[in-house]
Amino acid sequence: MKKLVFAFLTVVAILLLVLAVVPFFFKDKIFDMLDREFAASVNAQVYYDRNEVGLTVFQNFPYLTASMGDFGVKGNPPFQNDTLIHVSSLHVDVDVWSVLFEENPRLKGMHLEDGQLTIRVLEDGQANYLIAMEEDAVEQPAPAASFFQMGIDLIDVKNVDLIYDDRSLDYLMALSGIDLQGSGDLTLDVYDLQLKGTMDVVNVTYEGVEYLSDKFLTLDSKINVDLENMRFSAENALLKLNEFGFGIDGFLAMPEESIEMDMVFSGQNNDFKSILSLVPGIYSDSFSALTSSGSMDFKGAVRGVYSETSFPGFDFALTVNDGMFQYPDLPRPVQHVNLDLKVANATGDLDRTSVDLSRFSLEFGNQPVVGHFQLKDLLRYEMDAGLKGNLDLAELTSIFPMEGLELRGKLFLDVKAAGRYDSIAGEIPQLAADFTFEEGYVKSDNYPAPIEGIHFRANAENTSGRMRDLLVNVSTFGFELEGESVSGRLMLEDLEAMRYDFSLRGAADLAKLASVFPLENTLLEGKVRAAIDAKGSYEAIEANRFAALETSGELQVLDFYYADETYPQGIRINEALGDFSPESIRLTKFDARFGESPLEATGALANYMGYLFGAAGQALRGNLDLYSSSFNVNEWMTASENTEEDSSSLQVVPLPTDVDFTMRVKADRIRYDNLSLTDASGALRLADGVLRLDGFTTRALGGSLAFDGTYDPRDLIHPSFAMELDIGGMGIQEAFQSFTTIKTFAPIAQHVAGTFATKFAFSGLLGQDMLPVLSSLDGNGQIAVSETAVNESPLIKGIANLTPLKDAAALRLKPLDIRVDINDGMLQVAPFELQLWNYAANVQGSTGFDGRMNYLVTVAVPADTFGPQVTGLVGGLVGTDLSGTTIPLAITLGGTYGRPEISLASSESLESYVSNAIKQQLSGGKATAKENIAAEFKAREDSLRQEVKEKAAVARDSVEQEASRLVEETKEKAANEVKNLLRGFTNRKKTTGEENPDPE
Repeated sequence: MKKLVFAFLTVVAILLLVLAVVPFFFKDKIFDMLDREFAASVNAQVYYDRNEVGLTVFQNFPYLTASMGDFGVKGNPPFQNDTLIHVSSLHVDVDVWSVLFEENPRLKGMHLEDGQLTIRVLEDGQANYLIAMEEDAVEQPAPAASFFQMGIDLIDVKNVDLIYDDRSLDYLMALSGIDLQGSGDLTLDVYDLQLKGTMDVVNVTYEGVEYLSDKFLTLDSKINVDLENMRFSAENALLKLNEFGFGIDGFLAMPEESIEMDMVFSGQNNDFKSILSLVPGIYSDSFSALTSSGSMDFKGAVRGVYSETSFPGFDFALTVNDGMFQYPDLPRPVQHVNLDLKVANATGDLDRTSVDLSRFSLEFGNQPVVGHFQLKDLLRYEMDAGLKGNLDLAELTSIFPMEGLELRGKLFLDVKAAGRYDSIAGEIPQLAADFTFEEGYVKSDNYPAPIEGIHFRANAENTSGRMRDLLVNVSTFGFELEGESVSGRLMLEDLEAMRYDFSLRGAADLAKLASVFPLENTLLEGKVRAAIDAKGSYEAIEANRFAALETSGELQVLDFYYADETYPQGIRINEALGDFSPESIRLTKFDARFGESPLEATGALANYMGYLFGAAGQALRGNLDLYSSSFNVNEWMTASENTEEDSSSLQVVPLPTDVDFTMRVKADRIRYDNLSLTDASGALRLADGVLRLDGFTTRALGGSLAFDGTYDPRDLIHPSFAMELDIGGMGIQEAFQSFTTIKTFAPIAQHVAGTFATKFAFSGLLGQDMLPVLSSLDGNGQIAVSETAVNESPLIKGIANLTPLKDAAALRLKPLDIRVDINDGMLQVAPFELQLWNYAANVQGSTGFDGRMNYLVTVAVPADTFGPQVTGLVGGLVGTDLSGTTIPLAITLGGTYGRPEISLASSESLESYVSNAIKQQLSGGKATAKENIAAEFKAREDSLRQEVKEKAAVARDSVEQEASRLVEETKEKAANEVKNLLRGFTNRKKTTGEENPDPE
C-alpha cells in the first residue's frame, strides 16, 4: 500500500513538474506567432515587454494562460499621438492541446485589468480603431490566415476607462471603472453575447448638449449578434442608471450607412426613490438612508431609421404618483410629488416632437408648487405653460441638509404663458409673470456676518402676443453685507427695438463674499464701487445712433487681489477708476502689480456698444498707455507641460481681427527670458489680426537696441514675423548668450570679446514656442564689428596648428564691416578683408541653420615664413631669389564650429602646396590656381546650400505638423477635460493638498 501511495505521489509530482516546465519550452514559439499575427493583421504599434510576460497552466487549467504587463496599442498617423488601448494587466487563455499538437492555437478567454480605451473619430470620418491591415497593404499576395481562433468562453474586464470622441457626430462619451464579464463564440457569424457588469457614466454629450453625467450604470443582458446582417438584438436586457432600472427589447441593425432600430423600453422594479437617484446632489452616500414612498412608471419606444436625412420616431412616458422623500435627521419632507410627462414623435421628423407635462406638483413641507407645460411641436412652438408657488427658504433647511449655511427669505412666483413663438413674424406667447423675493438672508459658518436684505421684484407682461409689446420690469434688486449695499433696477421693453433702462449703485467687499461663497483654490479680495446708469435701445446701437444712448457712471476698484492655481503669482490692483459714456469707456487711473511687476495705465475704449451689441464686423477701438518701473515677463510665460524639463515657454496666441488697439509702453526695466532691458519704450498696434511694433527702443547687453516688427498669427499653422533691428555698441559675447540666431549662425561669437553694431532686417515663421523657425529665415544687413579679441576659438587653433602662421590661440582684429544675407535658413557672408595676425586675409562662406559651415580663408603669406627647407627647395629648383614673394595660402573651414574640419584648399601637404604655389606664380599660373580654388569652393557651397535647403524643407514640414497637432489639441480640450475628470473620478492617483496662494 505504501508503494502504491508512493507511486501515485511520484506520478503527481512528475505531472506537476511537466505542467510547470511546458510553458517555458514553448514560450518563444508562442511569442513569435503572436508577433507575426500583430505584424500581419494590425496597422498600429503594438507594444509589450517579453520580459514582463508570463506563461502558466495553473491559473486556468487546463488552459495555458499568457499574461502581459503594460500592454497597449498606439496609432499610426494621423493618430500617432493617441493610445487606442492601454492595460496594466492582460491575460489570455489558450488551449494547451492546440499549442502542443495543432497548427493554430485557440484562444479561450481574455482578461483585462486597469486600463483605458480611447476611441477617436475625426471630422472626416477617419477612426483610430480601424487598425485591421487592409488587403492591399499586406506584402503577401494573399492574406495569411490568422494563427488564432477566437472561440472565447469568457471576456473579463476590470477597472477600465472608455472615452469615445466622435467629432463627425459631435458626440462624446466617457465611462469610468468598467467592470464587465461576457462570453460568446466569436468564431460564428451568429452568436449570443452574454454581458454583465457595472460602470460609472462620467459624461455623455451630443452636439454640445450634456445628456448624462456622474451616473452609475449596471447592465445584465444577452445580445444576439448577427455579423452577416450587422443586426444586434436584445430580449429582456436589464439596465440601471443609479437606482433607476429599465428593460430593453428589440434590435438595432446597420446594413449600410443608415441605422435601423426597433426598441421598446420599460421600467423594471422602480418606485419614486428610483427616479430620485437620477437627481444630482440627492444620489450621495446618504441616499440609502433616505425615506421615500410613492409609485413611478416609465415606458418608451424608438422605431425607424437614423441617417443623414431621417430620424426614428419615438415616444416616452414618465409618471409619478404621490411621491415623498425625507432626509434622515431632518423634520420636514418633500411630499405629494405628482408628475405626468409624455414626449412623442410619430413621424421621425424632429420638428414634429411634442412635449406634454400635463401634471406637475409638489410640496416643500406645506408649501405647494404647481405647474404644467405643453409644446405642440418645434415648428410653430405653440405652447401653454404655467408655474405657481410659494417658498420659505427657512423651511428648506429643514428639508435638505445644508451644513454650515443658514437661509431665510420668502419667494413667490406666478407665471402663465400661452401662444406661439415665431421670431420672423414677431410673435411670442402671451405672458403674465410675477416674481418676488423678500427678506433674504444668507449666513455661512465661514464668515461671522450675514448677507441680508436680499430682495428681487420683477414682472413680465405681454397681452397681445407681439414682441414689441413685451415689458419686463425688474423694479428693484439688491443686498447688504456689513453696512455695504448693492441695489439696482432694470427695465426691458419691445423685443424688436430692445429698449432698456438700467441702474446700478453700491459697493461690495469681494473678500467677504468669497468667505460666504468660497471659491476652491482661489484667493479673492478687494472692494468694488459702482454708480452706473444706462438707457437706450439695441435698435439705436445697430443703426450706430450712439447719440441716442444715455450711458454715464463710474466704476472703482480698490485693494483688489486675485490668485489661483493657474496664476499663483497673483494680480493686485491698488486702485482702478473708470467712467462710462455712450461713446467710450475711459480708464482714468490704474495702479496695479502683476506678480512682482508694478504697472500703471490710462486709456479708453471706443465703439464698445457697437462691438458688443452691433452688427458683426464692427471694430473695438482703443488706446492704452502703460508704465512699469520693472516688469518681469518670465512670471507670465506659459508653463511647459513637459514634466521632464523645468522650463517655461510661450505659445502662439491668435489675435482678434475686429479690434483696433494702440498701446504705448514705457518701462524702466524689463526681464524677458535671460535678457534685462532698460529704458524701454515703444508702441504696439493691433489691427486686422496683426500686431505691429513701432519705434521700440531700449538698452540691453551693454548697447542700444531699436526695432520695428510684426507678429502675424492669422494662419495658426504658419504664424510669421518680420523684424528690422538697429543695434549699437552691444557686447558680442552677451549677444551670443541671449540670441538663438547668433548661437546658430555665428557661434564664434562665444570666443570674441568686443562690441558690434548692425542694421538688420529679417523675417520668417514662428514655431509654436514663439521662437523663430531657423530653417525659414530670410534677411540681410550690415554688421560693423569694433576692434575685438578672439580667444580659444577652435577655428583659430586649427589654423595655427595647420600652418606656420603663428603658434597662438589668441587673435586681435581691427574693426570690420561685414555684409551678410540669410536665405532659407542659410547665412551667407560676402567676401571681406581682415588682418589675420600680421597677414592680409580674405574670408567668405556660409553657415546653415543646422550649424554646418563652409568658409574659404585666403591668407597672403610671405614665402620665407614657411622656413628655409621649403624655400630652399623651391629656390634650388628655379634658381630664383624668393625674398618678397607672397604665397596665397587658401584654407577651408568645414564641419561644425564645435567640431571643425580645417584643411588646405587642396589635398596636398603644406610643403607641396607652397612649392606648387610658388612654381605657378613664377610660371604665370597664379590666376589658374585661384580659379581652381574658387571653383572647388563654389562646388562645396552649392552642395551645402542644396543640403540645407532640403533639410530646411523637412524642418518646416515638421514645424507645420507640430503646429497642426497643437491646433488640433485645442479642439480636444473637452475630451482632455473629461480625461482629467476620469482621473479624479477613479481617484487612482492621490495628490497632496496645496495651500492657498499667499496674497503677499
